Amino acid sequence: MTSTDAAPGPHPLLTHALAKNWWLFLLRGIAALIFGGLAIFWPGMTLLVLVILYGAFALADGGLAIGAAVMGQQAKAARWWLGLVGLSGIAIGILTFFWPGITALVLVFFIAAWAVIIGAMQIIGALRLRKEIDNEWWLVLSGALSVLFGIAIAVMPEAGVLALVWLIALYAILFGVLNIGFAFRLRQHQH
Repeated sequence: MTSTDAAPGPHPLLTHALAKNWWLFLLRGIAALIFGGLAIFWPGMTLLVLVILYGAFALADGGLAIGAAVMGQQAKAARWWLGLVGLSGIAIGILTFFWPGITALVLVFFIAAWAVIIGAMQIIGALRLRKEIDNEWWLVLSGALSVLFGIAIAVMPEAGVLALVWLIALYAILFGVLNIGFAFRLRQHQH
């Protein structure tokens, strides 16, 4: 190694760790698709059922994000954003389960805050990966979608429950598809 050769920074380790655990992003996407599908095919659900489904989705997504962060132990300094995504999902999931009588308005703001937080963390994560993998736009687009979704439902909380269910379902499906696309991009990077 010459003096002009730079040692690789944390990004190659993060990329390797994420590529090695690409299936966790796939599972996050599948969980989002299941939640979105249930919301679409069961539009007359009660608010309590919506809260329970949302809490289960947030817990599953948070747990999978934490799993991805923990399994990428080689890149501890560069994976904090994935840990924050996981912790916020778990926190919101727990809040919804311990407060099942939650009103629709409070649920809207919980979902909005969660979407903005994970969206911002995914955009930051994608920016950290942009020099290591191609097509990181899958993660950027997923993050931007989350932020826009969070802002949209925070600005229009008075929307009816059915409209809210459809909006949440659409978001979950798009979020799921984008995470699945990113997972397969990571899988290609692994090879």
